[in-house]
Amino acid sequence: MKRFHKTALAAVLAAGTITGCSYDDEEDELVGNWVKVSDFDGVARCAAVTFSVNGTVYIATGGYGGYKYRLNDLWEFDEVSGTWTQKASMEGPARTYASGFGTDMYGYVGLGYDGDNYLNDFWRYDPSSNTWTQVSDFGGSARRATVAFYAGGNGYVGCGYDGNHLKDFWKYNEGSDTWEQITSIGGSKRMGASAFVIDGIAYVVGGENNSNVVTDFWSFDPSSGTWTEKREIENVSDDDYDDDYGTIARSYGVAFTMYGLGYLTCGENAGSGMTSTWEYNPSDDQWTERTSYEAGTRSEAVGFSLDNRGFVLTGKSGTCQYDDMWEFFPEEEYNEND
Repeated sequence: MKRFHKTALAAVLAAGTITGCSYDDEEDELVGNWVKVSDFDGVARCAAVTFSVNGTVYIATGGYGGYKYRLNDLWEFDEVSGTWTQKASMEGPARTYASGFGTDMYGYVGLGYDGDNYLNDFWRYDPSSNTWTQVSDFGGSARRATVAFYAGGNGYVGCGYDGNHLKDFWKYNEGSDTWEQITSIGGSKRMGASAFVIDGIAYVVGGENNSNVVTDFWSFDPSSGTWTEKREIENVSDDDYDDDYGTIARSYGVAFTMYGLGYLTCGENAGSGMTSTWEYNPSDDQWTERTSYEAGTRSEAVGFSLDNRGFVLTGKSGTCQYDDMWEFFPEEEYNEND
């Protein structure tokens, strides 16, 4: 794997110098650099799912060949070597647009689309035995393109599409293997939204409703079970902070976190792929644009955070699926030669 500037970024954040300025003072360029790392070892794919179990990252399912073929394989990432190892394939139907989250012990994958039907099954992966076990079916309707996260000791899955756009949310209790419906997210129904978690608070951003991207942005506090609307991700105020917010909203984007900041990249808007990358600071509820994703337009990719490192891999552009993998260094200047 290439360089890792954890100490440098931590020092910058501690000094409080990264929150207000998104441009290089001398060249007026966006800050941040994408570096290509080892390719994903599995089949090139889109609409896959990732989850993390006790600091180990996995990628599962997805589709290729213009969705003609669907997958149920599982791969584990080794951070030290930067390589992937195939593990036991997920049981149940192969699928695209699945939902997943990980806990301290297990990974969970379910829902999605098998080419004929929307699914509502859920499966638990045990890394210690490399085995899958079916758990309780999802509490809501069978659906695809949900948004999921793990926060406060529970898994959460919501929104998506079951023939209609949805906004309901469900909590999964690992100990009792039960689903409980909670308060729905406010604002718009949506499919293809993204989520990230910072200091135990989950944030749900983007998605589409009736072919239009949604611009309302919400946080969820698992301790109180309440949703809070944040500032809208478009230029709706008379202040300067949101003047350039026009490229934040998207569906099927990739979200991850590093050092208490959220990042959103790739995805699509009105069917057109996107590369713009944005950084969210929860301390002031504002977004800062960073260097665009360097591998070109990409939708239905996956991403993950690992030891304050952010990665993006797979995805599609048009009918092409990808197996490349990129790491983002938010404090660096863009370097086209690395």
